[in-house]
Amino acid sequence: MSEEMMDYTPDLYTLIDDDGNETTFELLDAMEVDGEEYFALTPYFGDDAEAVLQDDGEVVILKSAIDEAGEEIMQSIDDEEEYERIGKIFMERLEEVFDFVEEGECDCGEPDCDCHLS
Repeated sequence: MSEEMMDYTPDLYTLIDDDGNETTFELLDAMEVDGEEYFALTPYFGDDAEAVLQDDGEVVILKSAIDEAGEEIMQSIDDEEEYERIGKIFMERLEEVFDFVEEGECDCGEPDCDCHLS
């Protein structure tokens, strides 16, 4: 294992939804656009190999806000146009860092392989 991987510690956030359910997320990326701060997160499964295998690659996009107590929080983006615009920017940024493979495709590089069928 490379030294870089051994030193990796994910940035984890435990978020509480409107129903009071807690979920832990790993921060994938953060950026500022037009004076607003946005975050791309994915559910974090830790060492749960079964959960990792079932992961669908969901990416959650939230924005920074200040709550009634003056604390910084992450909240959903209600404006659909804003969500689509920010989501597109994040996906472009994430595609530069991560090697995404579409469902049914193979990442071996062979044009007519069948290794994804196994």
